[in-house]
Amino acid sequence: MESADVVVVGAGIIGAACAEALSASGRRVLVVDRGAPAGATTAAGEGNVLLSDKAPGPELDLALASRRRWPELLESLRGELGEALADVEWEAKGGLVVATDQDSITPLRIITEAQREAGVEVRDLGQAAARALEPHLTTAITAAAHYPGDAQVQPVLAATALLAAVRARGGAVCGGTAVEGLIVKGGKVAGVRVGGEAVPCGAVVNACGPWAGHFSITAGAPIEVLPRRGMVLVTAPLPPLVARKVYAADYVASVASGDVDLQVSPVVESTPTGTVLIGSSRQRTGFDESLEVEVLRRLARGAVRLFPVLERVPVMRAYGGFRPYTPDHLPVIGRDPRIPGLWHASGHEGAGVGLAPGTGRMLADLMDGRRPEVDPVPFRVDRPALMAQIKA
Repeated sequence: MESADVVVVGAGIIGAACAEALSASGRRVLVVDRGAPAGATTAAGEGNVLLSDKAPGPELDLALASRRRWPELLESLRGELGEALADVEWEAKGGLVVATDQDSITPLRIITEAQREAGVEVRDLGQAAARALEPHLTTAITAAAHYPGDAQVQPVLAATALLAAVRARGGAVCGGTAVEGLIVKGGKVAGVRVGGEAVPCGAVVNACGPWAGHFSITAGAPIEVLPRRGMVLVTAPLPPLVARKVYAADYVASVASGDVDLQVSPVVESTPTGTVLIGSSRQRTGFDESLEVEVLRRLARGAVRLFPVLERVPVMRAYGGFRPYTPDHLPVIGRDPRIPGLWHASGHEGAGVGLAPGTGRMLADLMDGRRPEVDPVPFRVDRPALMAQIKA
């Protein structure tokens, strides 16, 4: 295995976006993944590019920058790779958040007003306007909010396109290959150990998603990134039924919750193939991969409450995946102060696809000594929420 300027460990959407941005800045990048590229968390995702589920703050700032970046990046990839390789099923279809009881109206209006002040395009709607956008919605709507900026991509195709650009620029992508540890000389990164072989490099990026915590321990610089499990139902292909991503207003609270116990909030959206994806669940179960029937039942019941027309629609399959979770719900992006040359890009939980372009650009800017578009300080490795683990 040849030397590289940077080794990115992890070939999911975040690792792919970091590798693309670093190769665009002129570096030779090697991407290494113990499994198939885009085969773990990214393959289990829905491809959401969302502004609607984020309260004002650092994550929303990064989401806004990433949402601006996605179309520009895809246009650049089309020019570089051709239409076929750069087709990631981008859909700027918008999102709809709905309240179905009186108690949810005020919290929904409070967050939409705050998001507007932060630069998000959002329209407050009543029942009639919401059902005009989504005619199959339940009539039990008390309020709704429309987010024209919400979008969706096919996550595996998106990661594959980013990795194809890395290869086209002289980099390499190696799946089925585990990085066994860092090589540190003179107190800084000098390479990685792969299959008993030393691969020289000047920097290493930990983009291992839910396994970033494990890799950080192997690297000798632990960070607290934990797996948080989610499950999704997939219906058989249907005629056009749901035009946007539609979810209940309590989904935002579920995303922000740090509870270990199961959190379920209905989320429904269609794909270009006609299938309907039904989520969303969050549960801290370690790396337990077993499907839980009760979780699937709750997902199905929640979807039917939003869209009664789904009651008799057959479910084709169900799958689960692990999101990378941090205690303060913010990604970890930037240099590790303990080992010069070690960088982290993880902890995006379920927002990795949406935040990927901004994350890659921020990491490349920091590595090049440029000032990033988004303030990197809230995402730093040595922030207080992670400090206890870092000191351990």
